[in-house]
Amino acid sequence: MRIDDQFIQSHNDKTLPKHRESFAHLKQRLEEKHINVEQILKSIKGFQVAIPSWALGTGGTRFGRFPGGGEPRSLEEKMDDVGLLHALNKASGAISLHIPWDIPSDAGAIKEHAASHGLIFDAMNSNTFQDQEGQHHSYKFGSLCHTSKQVRDQAVAHNKEVIHYGKELGSKSLTVWLSDGSSFPGQMNFRKALQRTLESLQEIYVYLPEDWKLFVEYKPYEPHFYHTVIQDWGTSHLLARELGEKAFTLVDLGHHLPNTNIEQIVSTLMWQGKLGGFHFNDSKFGDDDLTVGALKPYQLFLIFNELVEGMKDKGSKNPSPAWMIDASHNLKDPLEDLLQSVEAIQLAYAQALLIDREKLEQAREQNDPVLAQEILQDAYRTDVRPLIAEARRQAGAALAPVQTFRDAQVRKNLIEERGSKALSTGL
Repeated sequence: MRIDDQFIQSHNDKTLPKHRESFAHLKQRLEEKHINVEQILKSIKGFQVAIPSWALGTGGTRFGRFPGGGEPRSLEEKMDDVGLLHALNKASGAISLHIPWDIPSDAGAIKEHAASHGLIFDAMNSNTFQDQEGQHHSYKFGSLCHTSKQVRDQAVAHNKEVIHYGKELGSKSLTVWLSDGSSFPGQMNFRKALQRTLESLQEIYVYLPEDWKLFVEYKPYEPHFYHTVIQDWGTSHLLARELGEKAFTLVDLGHHLPNTNIEQIVSTLMWQGKLGGFHFNDSKFGDDDLTVGALKPYQLFLIFNELVEGMKDKGSKNPSPAWMIDASHNLKDPLEDLLQSVEAIQLAYAQALLIDREKLEQAREQNDPVLAQEILQDAYRTDVRPLIAEARRQAGAALAPVQTFRDAQVRKNLIEERGSKALSTGL
């Protein structure tokens, strides 16, 4: 299914007068503060968030999964779904694949299919946290850290295979997330496990094309509950620094213990030039993978405050980070959830662009926490929804993506095309 541009335009026409009134009011308020509205609109329109192939189906927990029907049954259908999202918001122009869930049988045809939706391929993701059919050695006790060199070699070979597929599709990066760790004291030698992981990553790193990046993800716990080999940003940064200039830390918002100051992590990594990218979601305890901004929108704003400051720093050696959503949609329609998440990210980004950084820095230098808070919260409490909607309108997208999705009866049509029992591959 595809959403016709004329349908989007017709839907926009219904609410256009009200939108123009709201946007004009916001624009006047911002210009009174000497904020360049056109520049902010340009920044928002240029901001793209990649959609992971595994987020297009209904998620679940270890207690069960309740699919909603019409889920994508192939890589082509996953790209169709991302194409629907991109048509509605013009901010989801990339798809991130997971191998072996999304092995392309014909790379040329897959690239053409993606291009027909205006999509490119973001980071490739390897999978050494599951055993696959026909696999010679098990990852039950680890992959890149395993005591057996045969298992480590198998995991390294898989990552090289993922790079090969990525090269065919035009991707420029590899994300490595490991479930490697232990559940009982004494089960694993911490130092040897980390050393073996580094050695395995070095083999993968050497295989990277010159213009590629390697993102090292971290997670404090699960599926192992005593220790994980790459448990925090410091360990990830240590590995990335040891590997070389093409290796970076990847921050997943759900991969932190409660009350972790993620914005400080972001600032430090950007200062070191080692922030590779983001996996956006929201969580209450740890890796709940809820809709972005559903629980902690102010924290998301504070994170973007540091991101914007880092990206505006002309002396920064940090490359432009890669943005991706990584969430599990257990109750919501996955596509509606993704539309909400992309908008939440855009809102936080836009609010961060409103911050008067000169005044904020003056307040900091004068040790004035009250004024610093006032400056930050003035930007955060500004309702920038009309700004985001205008950016979408100018890009040819929907003023109200979720409502347009519903009025187009997208899920109903997908169920008719694919069936009520269709299950997304890889879940």
